[in-house]
Amino acid sequence: MAMAHPLRRLRPPPLPPPLLLLLPPLLFLLLLARVAESKYIAYNTTGGIVPDKLNVHIVAHSHDDVGWLKTVDQYYVGSNNSIQGACVQNVLDSLVPALLKDKNRKFIYVEQAFFQRWWRQQSNAIQQIVKELVSSGQLELINGGMCMHDEAAVHYIDMIDQTTLGHQFIKQEFNQTPRIGWQIDPFGHSAVQAYLLGAEVGFDALYFSRIDYQDRAKRKDLKTLEIVWRGSRSLGSSADIFTGIFPQNYEPPPGDFYFEVNDVSPVIQDDVLLFDYNVEERVNDFVAAAVSQANITRLNHVMFTMGTDFKYQYAESWFRQLDKFIHYVNKDGRVNALYSTPSIYTDAKHAANESWPIKTDDFFPYADDQNSYWTGYFTSRPALKGYVRMMSAYYLAARQLEFLKGRNRSGFTTGSLADALALAQHHDAVSGTEKQHVANDYAKRLSISYAQAEKLVEFSLACLTESAAKSGCSNPSTKFAQCPLLNISYCPPSEVELSQSKTLAVLVYNALGWNREDVIRIPVVDKYVVVQDSEGREVESQLLPIANASLYLRSKYVKAYLGVSPTVTPKYWLAFRVSVPPLGFNTYFVSRAKQAGSVSAMSTLNSSQGNKYSSLEIGQGHLKLIYNADGVLSKYLDSGSLVNADIKQTYKFYSGFNGTNTDPQASGAYIFRPGGTFPIKSDVQVQLTILRGSILDEVHQQINPWIYQITRVYKGKEHVETEFIVGPIPVEDGIGKEVVAEITTNMATNKAFYTDSSGRDFIKRIRDYRSDWQLQVTQPVAGNYYPINLGTYIKDNSTELSVLVDRSVGGSSIVDGQVELMLHRRLLYDDGRGVGEALNETVCVNDDCAGLVIEGKYYLKFDSLGEGAKWRRTFGQEIYSPLLIAFSEQDGGNWASSHVVKFSAMDSSYSLPDNVAVLTLQALEDGSVLLRLVHLYEVGEDKDLSVMASVELKKIFPNKKIIKITETNLSANQERAEMEKKRLKWKVQQGSSGAETVVRGGPVDPSKLVVELGPMEIRTFILNLDYLAFVSAAGP
Repeated sequence: MAMAHPLRRLRPPPLPPPLLLLLPPLLFLLLLARVAESKYIAYNTTGGIVPDKLNVHIVAHSHDDVGWLKTVDQYYVGSNNSIQGACVQNVLDSLVPALLKDKNRKFIYVEQAFFQRWWRQQSNAIQQIVKELVSSGQLELINGGMCMHDEAAVHYIDMIDQTTLGHQFIKQEFNQTPRIGWQIDPFGHSAVQAYLLGAEVGFDALYFSRIDYQDRAKRKDLKTLEIVWRGSRSLGSSADIFTGIFPQNYEPPPGDFYFEVNDVSPVIQDDVLLFDYNVEERVNDFVAAAVSQANITRLNHVMFTMGTDFKYQYAESWFRQLDKFIHYVNKDGRVNALYSTPSIYTDAKHAANESWPIKTDDFFPYADDQNSYWTGYFTSRPALKGYVRMMSAYYLAARQLEFLKGRNRSGFTTGSLADALALAQHHDAVSGTEKQHVANDYAKRLSISYAQAEKLVEFSLACLTESAAKSGCSNPSTKFAQCPLLNISYCPPSEVELSQSKTLAVLVYNALGWNREDVIRIPVVDKYVVVQDSEGREVESQLLPIANASLYLRSKYVKAYLGVSPTVTPKYWLAFRVSVPPLGFNTYFVSRAKQAGSVSAMSTLNSSQGNKYSSLEIGQGHLKLIYNADGVLSKYLDSGSLVNADIKQTYKFYSGFNGTNTDPQASGAYIFRPGGTFPIKSDVQVQLTILRGSILDEVHQQINPWIYQITRVYKGKEHVETEFIVGPIPVEDGIGKEVVAEITTNMATNKAFYTDSSGRDFIKRIRDYRSDWQLQVTQPVAGNYYPINLGTYIKDNSTELSVLVDRSVGGSSIVDGQVELMLHRRLLYDDGRGVGEALNETVCVNDDCAGLVIEGKYYLKFDSLGEGAKWRRTFGQEIYSPLLIAFSEQDGGNWASSHVVKFSAMDSSYSLPDNVAVLTLQALEDGSVLLRLVHLYEVGEDKDLSVMASVELKKIFPNKKIIKITETNLSANQERAEMEKKRLKWKVQQGSSGAETVVRGGPVDPSKLVVELGPMEIRTFILNLDYLAFVSAAGP
């Protein structure tokens, strides 16, 4: 027989309608009260997993951007609510009593940048309560980084650093190690996130929502939203991670389940004395949503992400409804609902012993509709992207110097820069998808924190040059200065008038683990200068006139950034060669020439004007560039590698589609939607200005009124450096423009090109193709753009062309034999993804505002097939870690007699292998040292260097005894062996993984202290040394 529905017994029996009409109001109320009395209901939320039912894991969360429409501070305190009503302080304040109200309630929190500032403001009593909530599992801190970092416009070093910063705090305060990656909002997902910031951190699973709409549709059909992601060819199955993709987004499922105070979703009304009783309806909504999700999910577990951006500002308003849902849904009995976390959900999936589909490569590019490819943000806000990269490299070097000098507990540290850089990795920060005032806030934080780190660097260098580090250094007399605006030729320390008694000491620090030969350039005001090395020998040098385009940039942007106009104008770049030992410095001296024969050589100046019918050859070493009679680059000749290649370098712009009433999708901060392609050609023949010298040759070209280009070829180097100055992009015609540099060859590349994954592995891309589904091509340009952080390359059956970049950009190969990089974007319409502003950056000086001008560089090199990786990896490290230059004036005396002029922290006979770099060398607060070593090559990438490498720690630290060495996971919050033992291992479907040979380094023998690294391996260690100087409080 049919059973009565259990929920129907909860309703009072109805009275006959005629009787209702006859009863007096008071008598009606008394009768109704007798029939059903309102009373306290104890909601049963104790349910756990039920094996034979569909289990709905309710995950309560709030996604709190550390800046987007408001700044991070405004979001935290809840100010500027005319833009967005959001207050993270309210979320965390209200969360504690809500969790205490029912021990079964659970909540996950992600963004440590918010949590840590809230934590610092709490009383000891509240902190103790929160520790108990964390210990019991009611409050789970997942992901654990300072922010939910981006995955396209970030460098893997920054991803590691910001994650480590958050994980260290969680370990220190709560003795917890986050288990789950929770990257729910970034706009596409990198392979590096999976294997490096997932598996190598120790995560058991990774969850996110944003994948291509075509990919999602197919995965729903095939029930492959949950997979095992194998992100690294080199590390193979040893770095597999279970990955869950949400069916729609990171919000509650369809069916109206939003319960913020002002949300419009119907709450469960279960008071029989009140109208709108709806328990049965709401339970049906819940069950329908659960069954719908179960139909596209494997096994009898589904996750409901109950929350979204800045929710739970009054947490009880959510938990009250979730309590009721669990209570009544479980009474209904069709499905089982429970408070859960991603960790509990992951364990349930793992316990089933299921074999999962495998995923390789990555989830780029991301589109949420046929004309909506989120590939514009790969380039958006290029100045901010460049600044973040510059500060990242500075932070790496500053931590080394902080260690070498001896960390000071009370003075300047790198901590402020660490915090600012961590915020800048947020998926609405370096991505360029925030409002303009928020972008300004990120830049301001970086600037302020740089100023503090700058003092630390200058103090450390002074200590090291005065040989005082071993005995403590509290008040060095040497004063150094640096030039953060050197890229726009502004460097007051080098622009001094030198006299016969005044000398400029130029200290050059090398953060890499191998000796570095390079050329540095500094602006000077006088052509009568000479350069000497640390042993007093004259160094070959060259003077190059500073271009008017550079001087204009200098004049305007110094005023814009610093509020003052430069007092002098330098006339020349002084270029000279330097040789700097690993993890060390060398000192050079610039002085006024005592006699005419010893001055720096002036570059010879030539012009192509009037030279219409002859070609021009540039370069004095193996590498030569040939320009044709029209002033266009046409040939690349390398007598060393025997490469002879046709090449053409041009510019073009894509017009930004503005959107229409019927087709509203515009190009904007997120979306790249070109409306047309327009070559950028000069009205007249491009005039070349050629500067030749003993060190380098330069070709200057004014491409059009708002693009200036300098091409450099250095003697002794076999790559081409291209400096570009782009802007202000004109928009008076009502057309937004996306400016692209295009490099064209005659190589037969068969639709294939390669781009890096967050600066690490290279992934093969094939135009108009996806490995996971049959791509329906709707945007042939935007749909083939990928993020580039390190570089890109193409190859045919004999040659490789590699192009490396100095910041994150978007790029592609739209036709065979071609590479293009998007350098700058200026658009006039918002793209409808929430930021509510057009990407139209301007810079104002005295209320005179104009479009942003970008200065940057890219580098290119041809190699024989199979030989390009050496340059990409080695020079790629040099681009990321430029030489750090500091200046000090000396009036009379002999610098060498009172200073250390050359220094290396490593054994003088030792340098790291060519395939290894120091990723982190950092003194920690407890006196220990954090050391990361990285293998730079993938398996099979280079015949000589894709092999096991060995590093001798005794030679990295020749003057210190390593008392204890502990290998940890990537974020240094647990021992590596412990992580490997407890991390979940996942089965993959038969036939989805071939035979593999994974090469990893073995345990470190504490007596030999030799670290082995296999291809793409990063190994992290905590070292305890016998001696680490802490300078006295008198230091800065």
